[in-house]
Amino acid sequence: MCRWAAYSGEPIYLEHIVSSQTHSLIEQSHHATEAKTSTNGDGFGIAWYGDRPEPGLFRDILPAWSDCNLKSLARQIRSGLFLAHVRAATGGGTRRDNCHPFVHGRWSFMHNGQVSGFERLRRPLEALLCDRLYSARVGTTDSELLFLLALHFGLDRDPVAAIETMLKHVETEADRLGFETVIRFTAAFSDGARLYAVRYASDRKAPTLYSAPLGRGHCLVSEPLNDDRDAWVAIPDGSVVLIEGHEIAVQPFGGWAIERRVPELQLVAK
Repeated sequence: MCRWAAYSGEPIYLEHIVSSQTHSLIEQSHHATEAKTSTNGDGFGIAWYGDRPEPGLFRDILPAWSDCNLKSLARQIRSGLFLAHVRAATGGGTRRDNCHPFVHGRWSFMHNGQVSGFERLRRPLEALLCDRLYSARVGTTDSELLFLLALHFGLDRDPVAAIETMLKHVETEADRLGFETVIRFTAAFSDGARLYAVRYASDRKAPTLYSAPLGRGHCLVSEPLNDDRDAWVAIPDGSVVLIEGHEIAVQPFGGWAIERRVPELQLVAK
């Protein structure tokens, strides 16, 4: 399982999440505490928004802890919205095209989780993509394909509905092929104005997701960035998070999540 962190708010240096916290993303790349494996050394990436609508992107196959360029960039780049990811490969080779985040136009996307039986699903799912989106597929991971499918299902029009439709379609396609897939999907994605996250699993064992204020903004992470556990709120399984401006809201995601209440998370970050 991978580790990731995302931030939205007043511009900060990327190092506040990537390298300077006691349990920063670089620290998690070789000592994760809430993942199946403690090492996430199969590459890394950051996508950040600045003055242009499309995000900047830097990815490499080196372990995050050994890349001096990452620390230097994180120290110099300020952004009010960015996504950062360290990878532990569960499918697809260790190559730059398979490193998260993935970007297309103004959208950025990163994922922690997996789709069981993906090799059986890959061809029929890729066949759904139009030529424009199919030609945008440069890697081999399930994560990149899920992102492109979300674009196919209307990420620009209704991001949350597009993700839900995409996940349902993957499950339906597995049923058509005669097997049951297990989807574990904790993802963050952004259009440069809003930051979204979804925590979902078809077996209700989704990878972890936490939220906390950071300065004059808010961050979402796979696991807390420091030892102040009281500051971090665990996002329930079957939830969607939206951060826009200074407001953060958490709502149920997917049909089975409607019975679960999360009133303590429907708040405004000051």
